[in-house]
Amino acid sequence: MPEIGAVILAAGEGQRLRPLTEELPKALCPVGNVPLLDRALARVAALGLPAAVNAAYLADRIVAHVGDRAHLSVEPAPLGTAGGVARLRSWIDGRGVLIGNADAYLADPHRSPGEDLAVMLDGWSGETVRLLTKPVLPGATGGFSGRRFAGFSLLPWRYVRDLPDGHGDLVRTAWRPAEAAGELELIPYDGVYLDTGTPADYLRANLHAANGRALIDPTAEILGWVSESVIGPHARVHGSATRTVLWPHAEIHGGEHLTDAIRAPGGLTVHVPRIASPHDLSV
Repeated sequence: MPEIGAVILAAGEGQRLRPLTEELPKALCPVGNVPLLDRALARVAALGLPAAVNAAYLADRIVAHVGDRAHLSVEPAPLGTAGGVARLRSWIDGRGVLIGNADAYLADPHRSPGEDLAVMLDGWSGETVRLLTKPVLPGATGGFSGRRFAGFSLLPWRYVRDLPDGHGDLVRTAWRPAEAAGELELIPYDGVYLDTGTPADYLRANLHAANGRALIDPTAEILGWVSESVIGPHARVHGSATRTVLWPHAEIHGGEHLTDAIRAPGGLTVHVPRIASPHDLSV
């Protein structure tokens, strides 16, 4: 198999998640009490791949969080998926590259993180572009031959080498050209995939991680009632939480009943219209 590195894209502003992302990069938003970026890094580490992370929006937070766990590329402004990879060309240096979106939530009940991505590398010639995919959801448009992108792609060096500098996206600069050239392989993902870019899907991912239970960090203070929720480190529940995500150090006051919501420290709260359980959806 050709030599491969991994790039985790973490430079985006997370505009659809605002106001939650006004002070915290989307890549550091916790799902199941684990930052999304850490989930992605753990996956590629399990595959034994060296990793790089790009950062732009609130880059100092990303840099401090990653530390020496990966090579870091700081952009003056978000350059898009293709621009972020192109800026890392000297680090990739002739290798193929597995590219993951930090905001992708993946969960396969039959395989551990990393094992579920091994299908992306198995039997790869080093010449084709691969996309991890799920079936297109009913009523949705776009995609590739009835399938949609599921958070990770694999590019040969010659595609990385030819990416244009500056802002750009991989759909137009790599995936569609590969499709036109007959060099695109669509790899099925059997587990759950969610793009956590909206409050509804971010909450859905957390509820999936909780698996119908209350997922409570040991340092949290629970003096009230918690059901089907994720309660972060040093959070406090004096009221009640149902289908709610409580970020680290956030609080639900006595007599307060929070349902279908995300709460950050300082009382910042985003309410989400009642969503179906992710276990009942084809995600």
